[in-house]
Amino acid sequence: MIRTRASLRRPLAVLGAAFLGLTAAVAVAAPASAHHTTITATADCDGLTGERVITWTVENSERDKAATLKTVTADPATPVNLAADASKPLEGAVVPKGGSVQAVQRVPGDTATAKLTVYALWKKNGQDRTNDGSINLGGDKPCTPAPKCVDASKAKYSHTFDGPKGTATVKLDGDLPLCGESKQWFTLVSYFAPRPQFATPQYVYGTPDSDWIGGTQTEIDLKVDIPDCHTQVDLIWGGTDEIIDPLVEGGKRYGDKKLGSKGAPGNRSTGPQGWYNGGDKSCTTPAATFASNCDGTVTVSLSNDGKISKYPVEFEVRGENGWSKKVTVEPGKADNGTVVPAENAGKVEVLVDGKVIEDGSYSWQRPEDCPVPTITTKADCENFTLTATNPEGGLPVKVVFTYGKETETRTVQPGASETVTFKAGKEETALVVLPDLELEMEAVYAPEGDCGGGGGGEEPGLPVTGAAAGGIAAGAVALLALGAVLFLMARRRRVRFTA
Repeated sequence: MIRTRASLRRPLAVLGAAFLGLTAAVAVAAPASAHHTTITATADCDGLTGERVITWTVENSERDKAATLKTVTADPATPVNLAADASKPLEGAVVPKGGSVQAVQRVPGDTATAKLTVYALWKKNGQDRTNDGSINLGGDKPCTPAPKCVDASKAKYSHTFDGPKGTATVKLDGDLPLCGESKQWFTLVSYFAPRPQFATPQYVYGTPDSDWIGGTQTEIDLKVDIPDCHTQVDLIWGGTDEIIDPLVEGGKRYGDKKLGSKGAPGNRSTGPQGWYNGGDKSCTTPAATFASNCDGTVTVSLSNDGKISKYPVEFEVRGENGWSKKVTVEPGKADNGTVVPAENAGKVEVLVDGKVIEDGSYSWQRPEDCPVPTITTKADCENFTLTATNPEGGLPVKVVFTYGKETETRTVQPGASETVTFKAGKEETALVVLPDLELEMEAVYAPEGDCGGGGGGEEPGLPVTGAAAGGIAAGAVALLALGAVLFLMARRRRVRFTA
């Protein structure tokens, strides 16, 4: 039996036709599935509100058909409005042919991601499509609102400082005030100091100047008086309750509270070092006065009681021949107990720190009220006696007696007397000189009784009689009884008196 072989041509043809039909179907379907929207986004930070501002862009894939955004879903669920007209939502907007629309969404500043889902309809051919887009915000720094003020605990400042002039300024940095009712105090203070470098103890001078920065007051000027002596001036962080008075060895210190310090809080202000040490003289008022005494000594009064007297003063009082004495006078005090001996009082000096102070040199001068030596005489026909008496409480006095051609010199100690006797001659007067006191006196030789016509060795003459003779005799007796006492009344003045 002969069998006929079946041909493969028809099945192949059928298979090929089916393949072509599938291909055609895909080709037709492809345009329909190509309708879509592309959603992209950018984000910015709104420094005023602290919100992130997302700008969404929705693009239409079709160049010949507009797309209507029927449904818009946002995550986070905050309004999405057209960028061109913020009063209109993105939902319902028409994306032009081959074009795009932009919309703006505000989300919290700490949002990590945002997503926008759009359902679009192409009315021309009835195609629709849902697409979404997202943006990752986690890689950005959190968006925080720009501050409207600065926290007092974080505020920065700048300052100027002039220690020798006692002036300073402090200014809040930036354009923002301190928050709320916050105030930051600063204080400028000056001190008495024992040396022009840091040393203790120190005492506040005058009134410190303190002021604050806060509210609309963002800059302050400070000024203090500076003592006319060694000083320290500090610009410190804080009010007057921060002032240390006095500054003593082992006591509190301002440390980093001084503006311009390396540590906090002083380093929160930029500027020069806010401290100064200087001055060209001690904060003391050394003074001396001198008083000459009748015995030749000099009493030295030392004081330390001026306006700037804050520290003890060690005085040194020097006299002639190597005499010296040191005296310490506390501030506000005086000392009157220094007496320079007479033998050393020719020149007296008062020194502080090895230098003679102002008006600190003096030489002994005889006081005008010192008791002066007295001279008494006694005369008869044979002798002329003169006695010099020096009161107590004075200096030894040199007395030169001259009668005729004879001269006698005596030194009379205080409280003692010295007497010289000359042989009566024809001279009628004797000269008594006290060279130390620059005084001269004449003593008249008037012997007691009748020496035969006058003294002085002359030949006897007629006796004096009558009322005049009686008066002369009475006067002579009175002088003899009381002594002819002469108080020296003037310098370089010759006084004549009768024995």
